Amino acid sequence: MTFKQNTCNQYLQYINDRIQNYRAMIVDLSEDAQNDAKGSAGDKHETALAMMHLEQEKLNMKLKEVLEQKSVLEGIDVLKANKLITLGSLVQTDNFLFFISTALPKITIDDKDVIALSPFSPLGKEMLGKGETELFEFNSMKYKILSID
Repeated sequence: MTFKQNTCNQYLQYINDRIQNYRAMIVDLSEDAQNDAKGSAGDKHETALAMMHLEQEKLNMKLKEVLEQKSVLEGIDVLKANKLITLGSLVQTDNFLFFISTALPKITIDDKDVIALSPFSPLGKEMLGKGETELFEFNSMKYKILSID
């Protein structure tokens, strides 16, 4: 397995774990609401149900966002070699190692820190279309592209 494949797989695992957690939390809230409905009445009951409903809506929005991130990751062809930076590129600069995919937390693989970066982020937009050895500056920080996979 290549480093790029491993990186994508690690991020997919991270996303799948988040999906499971959100789904479990949504189920727990639904069960709590059903149990509360059986044993409560009055204004406190209505307020509690409304609060649970709001929390469930927030969790559903977060779940939708994570499912969209999963869709982006699953659409990346990790075997495709890129000469220019595009979605799915693994970009080594003189400062950082970026995986152009979707915005996700930094992970460490084989003692290398990898930053998942959305191509729609300001830095991602700056990098798109650039090739090896190109220089660019972002937020007063200079970058040199060492390699693209």
